[in-house]
Amino acid sequence: MDETSPQYAECVLCRKPTEYPESVEGAVYCPVCEWQEAQRTACSG
Repeated sequence: MDETSPQYAECVLCRKPTEYPESVEGAVYCPVCEWQEAQRTACSG
């Protein structure tokens, strides 16, 4: 990573970088965890 790249928020589940900037509010997930959360909530309804 170079100094000009934006900082990304960490996934609240696995701590990997997400596609969201650090300034975003609330819990954020990386693409993998986001997909898993979507699957989990879709099945529980």
